[in-house]
Amino acid sequence: MAGQDPLQPGSIAMVRLHRFFAVFLLLAAALAAPAQAGKPYQYYAVGDPTNVVVAPRTKSAMVLMGGGPDVDAAFSWMIQKGGGGNFVVIRSRGTDAYNPYIFAMGGVQSVETLVIPSRDAANDPFVIERIRNAEELFIAGGDQSDYINFWEGTPVQAAIQELANRKTPIGGTSAGMMLLGRFGFSALNGSITSSEALANPFDKRITLERDYLAMQAMGSVITDAHFDTRDRLGRLVTFMARIVNDGWATMARGIGVDVETALLVEDGKGSRIGAGSVTFLQTVGVPQVCLPKQPLTYQNLQAQRLSGGGTFDLGNWAGYGGSTVNYTVSAVQGVLVTK
Repeated sequence: MAGQDPLQPGSIAMVRLHRFFAVFLLLAAALAAPAQAGKPYQYYAVGDPTNVVVAPRTKSAMVLMGGGPDVDAAFSWMIQKGGGGNFVVIRSRGTDAYNPYIFAMGGVQSVETLVIPSRDAANDPFVIERIRNAEELFIAGGDQSDYINFWEGTPVQAAIQELANRKTPIGGTSAGMMLLGRFGFSALNGSITSSEALANPFDKRITLERDYLAMQAMGSVITDAHFDTRDRLGRLVTFMARIVNDGWATMARGIGVDVETALLVEDGKGSRIGAGSVTFLQTVGVPQVCLPKQPLTYQNLQAQRLSGGGTFDLGNWAGYGGSTVNYTVSAVQGVLVTK
């Protein structure tokens, strides 16, 4: 009589084999865990992250991206201006999706993503080292209140400023763009629409930040993203009214960037790329009415819209090349009027 097949279903040998494979899979998963397991940050890299030293940059470079679909050419421009090397993306939440996207463009040795979701992470020496060694730095979108709560007053904020001082290309999209001006909407109490801001310029959701970073030619500027699709002209006017009304500055300037659009700024001179426009605003005098629970009245802000292939000088606050349209914007009892 033939013996039983030791590997037939239900046999002792088969049960042991199943247990072996289960243990093997658990062990493999453990070995595949990221090297920073247990750390307060997440770190991902493609390519060779060995530190690269490039020639010092002689011109500053900055990308203001308005959110929505990313503008491929903006990343290529940053790589060109930064000299390749190590391209670093920082964010407070999210994934490493930028790594393969940017690396596929070529011209860099590595692309690294640091997810920095706490003040502990923003004080970690490894995080600071990777940021300080970046040849290009990009701040992803998300929630700008995270960048205030998690990074302000930490070595992360200082490292970003150090890069700016060294003329390292720095870019940001959506929330990552919002704090690249001297002033910024910090969203600490949530977001706000244009109609809500115009109706009450002291709404508790209007939380403004100043001096987060000192970027070249951005000394009087506050920015706003998703400018077209979320109808944000009214709230940017309100933010600027508050800056002047509260005595933060005698004059405020605003930059609104449409989705799928970027402003490439080199030594204070910007060019537009992408599908949409970039709007530039400047205040004239003080608001006529800027009081709690009263509709805003602020007349004759000077506006310029850049939609073509010309340039805009952030120092002179003027467009060149015939691609800007000039007009005025007024808030009259909480209603926008353009001429």
